Amino acid sequence: MTLIHEQAIVDPKAELAEDVQVGPWTYIGPGVEIGAGSVIGPHAVIRGPTRLGKNTRIFQFASVGEDCQDRKYKGEPTRLEMGDNNVIRECSTIHRGTMQDRGVTQIGNNNLFMAYTHVAHDCIIGNDCILSNNGTLAGHCVVGDGVIISGMAGAHQFCRLGSYCMLAMGSMVDKDVPAYVMVRGDYAEARGMNVEGMRRRGYSAETIKILKDAYRVVYRQKNTLEQAIQILDAQQPHIPELALFVESLKTSTRGIIR
Repeated sequence: MTLIHEQAIVDPKAELAEDVQVGPWTYIGPGVEIGAGSVIGPHAVIRGPTRLGKNTRIFQFASVGEDCQDRKYKGEPTRLEMGDNNVIRECSTIHRGTMQDRGVTQIGNNNLFMAYTHVAHDCIIGNDCILSNNGTLAGHCVVGDGVIISGMAGAHQFCRLGSYCMLAMGSMVDKDVPAYVMVRGDYAEARGMNVEGMRRRGYSAETIKILKDAYRVVYRQKNTLEQAIQILDAQQPHIPELALFVESLKTSTRGIIR
């Protein structure tokens, strides 16, 4: 038996695991699936087609799975898919995809969306990311694992944020951010590697040095991006962290933040 408050509205076509808790004045529409152990607070709105994994926590006034704000969207049956253990704080908004892209906004596991964050249509987000208060992703952004988007930072549509990169407070990103790189400013510029983030994840001093040296090849030695990739390809390709950094350079579609 679901633990649904009598003043909540849950459409009969929604599918909730038996132990899902739903607070008062919340609306859950048809086509919504919510996994076991989830807690949905009061005054939340969840529209489908949307699938939320296990242990999802949604706080008051959040809007999840709503129609996107793209004017090209004409009501097509697009989706939002989220994994397990995600936390969505007050007044956050996460929109479904559009048919102009893959038709789905896709989010992994163990992510924290702080108050007033926004994830637009067709974004892809990995695991263990943090969007701090008022952090914003425009449509079609691709975000790797372990990314930190600080308060009031935002990314332009179609940007790629490489795994373990960091956007400092107020950063406005209009190009791709390579893995591990920390950016800051309006418009954002590269400010070094996210060394503290690496240390917190247990990276060895040797690995951190290798990545800092790779940063210098790209950002300090006046190489073109193509030249930097060639140099790095010849250096210790067996090191997975370096390979991740190089791959984020190769897959950039908008050019990288400099």
